[in-house]
Amino acid sequence: MEEPSTIRFGKFTMRVPGSPGLRTALGVALCVGGVLGFLPVLGFWMLPLGLLVLSIDFHPIRRLRRRTEVRWGRRRKGSKKTR
Repeated sequence: MEEPSTIRFGKFTMRVPGSPGLRTALGVALCVGGVLGFLPVLGFWMLPLGLLVLSIDFHPIRRLRRRTEVRWGRRRKGSKKTR
């Protein structure tokens, strides 16, 4: 079995399975659970987490994650300048 991969978003780091098939299954399951977030136990927090996991293997989602991370970083950097 491969080493677990890690994904970083801002200052947060998360370990994910090393196998691309397991990562894809986990990401899809989290996205489906996020869409059904109005049900008990499932939550809307699962949707962005699933997209983060899917961004490892899928280029369009990875591009969206990188753009979001850059915007988030610029916004945080800009807010520190005004203080």
